[in-house]
Amino acid sequence: MPIQTYNTLSRRKEPLVPITSGHINLYVCGITSYDFCHIGHARSALVFDMIVRYLRYRGYTVTYIRNFTDIDDKIIKRAAEQNVDASTLAQRFIDEFYVDMDRLGVDRPTLEPRATEHIAEMIALIEELIAKGLAYQAGTDVYYAINTFPQYGKLSGRNLDDMQAGARIAINENKNHPMDFVLWKGSKPGEPTWDSPWGPGRPGWHIECSAMSRKYLGDSFDIHGGGQDLVFPHHENEVAQSEGASGKCCATTWIHHGFVTIREEKMSKSLGNFLTIREVLAHYHPEALRLFICSTHYRNPLDFSETAMDDATAGLDRLYECMAFIDDLNKKESREGQAAIASANDTKKLQSLEERFQKAMDDDFNTALALGILFDGVKSINKIGQHLPTTAALSDLQLLKTVGKLIRDLAGIMGLLRKDAASYLLEKKATMLEGLDITEPEILEAIQQRKDARTAKDWARGDSIRDHLLGKGIELKDSAQGTTWTVKRG
Repeated sequence: MPIQTYNTLSRRKEPLVPITSGHINLYVCGITSYDFCHIGHARSALVFDMIVRYLRYRGYTVTYIRNFTDIDDKIIKRAAEQNVDASTLAQRFIDEFYVDMDRLGVDRPTLEPRATEHIAEMIALIEELIAKGLAYQAGTDVYYAINTFPQYGKLSGRNLDDMQAGARIAINENKNHPMDFVLWKGSKPGEPTWDSPWGPGRPGWHIECSAMSRKYLGDSFDIHGGGQDLVFPHHENEVAQSEGASGKCCATTWIHHGFVTIREEKMSKSLGNFLTIREVLAHYHPEALRLFICSTHYRNPLDFSETAMDDATAGLDRLYECMAFIDDLNKKESREGQAAIASANDTKKLQSLEERFQKAMDDDFNTALALGILFDGVKSINKIGQHLPTTAALSDLQLLKTVGKLIRDLAGIMGLLRKDAASYLLEKKATMLEGLDITEPEILEAIQQRKDARTAKDWARGDSIRDHLLGKGIELKDSAQGTTWTVKRG
């Protein structure tokens, strides 16, 4: 069965059928580089990182283009406030973007073109639109005439008359229609400029993506992506520019991820709930942020809160604890004739895990359901592991090791379980004990004393040691493999 994706253009799920068999061409709108990236940027980067990884897992070759907007009104304004030139400011925040992406473990796209490196392509596209009667010069500016593109509004589902009635449009006598949008802006004093047939100036925002996607992916490609905030006007205007020039469908499928809110409020600096990626990572592991984002379907709203991040952290811990258990199985010996612990039902569930995972992901990249399937696998592994004897059945060991590796590989599609499990858990313990009045050697000594007391059937002393540790914030968990500890949440 082919992958089904929700297409913003058709407003329904459709089979993903590439233009060229076996090859997916994907273009995603990247950041405007004038500030540190926030968690909305993290969601966009991680969603499309996941999509590309899954497509490659399913056997597709993927050409992934994500641009940088490195010239824009916001960049010019921020550069003036900081008394630096726009290119210096833009480069600084591109560099900072890479710092954040590397910490999150985001794979680099195939190409990352910058707007300022493609001025010639933008000018050529604008000249083509003018020649076809789709754009016009007004003074030193050039505008796209939306009345010349009858399908304007088809991506966002908006009616032109309704858009005009509901829009706050600045009066501009140079425009033929109030909603015509700028392709080229005449230069203003102190702004970066490039020469053009219409005089010195700089490109409008929308034209850059049409020019760059066309250069690297052609007139028609498979997927165009971005956030829901880009559907209108940015992507709507891209459609008008690209399809007006070529006469061909720009992108077969349009994929848009949902918004991020903070405690059910829109993220806003004015509300004091604006969080950068590095502010979040100062308190949480990068993979916890990835798990949190993948725990909600990419098209749904995502509400950030400390509780949600704590839950994601706990889930990540469970995954790594399971991987540590799998790694320790290499120390176990097997014995012929040893009765298997895994039931027929558990074995069937574990053996079907990849099929169920793939079915979830094939349904519009449903990471929320796919994660649930991975955690279901962890639950089954833990169930078997609790009763696994020191010398285990070969069939049990083979099943657990095979499924453990599979879980690690499938979790890797979402950027999870990239670290060595033992190292992760050691770092986790060190972090958890910060600020507590107890050390790990003291905890281990107390656990041994409790074990000795229980062996001597001194249950009261065993309970007293457990309660003493709990008072220090340490919870104990007993299993067939022994006693483990964790820091009490909250």
